[in-house]
Amino acid sequence: MPPIRDKFTIHSKAVVCQDVELKGDITIGAGTIVHPKATIFAIAGPIVIGSGCIIEEGAIIVNRRKEVMRIGDDNLFEIGCRVESPTVGNCNTVCTRARVHHTLRISSYCVIGAGVLVVPTEDEMLDEYTVIYGPAAERRIWSGRGKVQEMDLRRKHAEYLREMLPKFNRLRRGDGT
Repeated sequence: MPPIRDKFTIHSKAVVCQDVELKGDITIGAGTIVHPKATIFAIAGPIVIGSGCIIEEGAIIVNRRKEVMRIGDDNLFEIGCRVESPTVGNCNTVCTRARVHHTLRISSYCVIGAGVLVVPTEDEMLDEYTVIYGPAAERRIWSGRGKVQEMDLRRKHAEYLREMLPKFNRLRRGDGT
């Protein structure tokens, strides 16, 4: 297998800490925040991350497929989660230490609970507003109630991080360095 060529396209309004591990062809959208010690690997195909996403410490995002991995807008990847899903819609939350296998596609407004392991045996697309929780990865559909408040809280969180992260971390620019 040929070596992975690094090519990073980081929007000027994105906040990406220097201490982030990036490999492969990665595009990061406007307003996206990537904490230190996060890992984003485009092993087989490129990764395109939309705007307004928050990727916290220790989060790992990996694309093992040849197709483009598309991550929509306003997603939250919490501490220590691992996502290999080929598509992630908008406004999703992947909680702390959750793991999502490459056979699962996530639509929008979904929540993968803390510590949940989601490994479907064949390709599957999650319905919108699906919540996966508990050690048995049980599922239910969220009514969508509180969606506006959740997004307002996430915007405040991002605003705070945009202000504080540059004060204590060096930032990375989009030239592959």
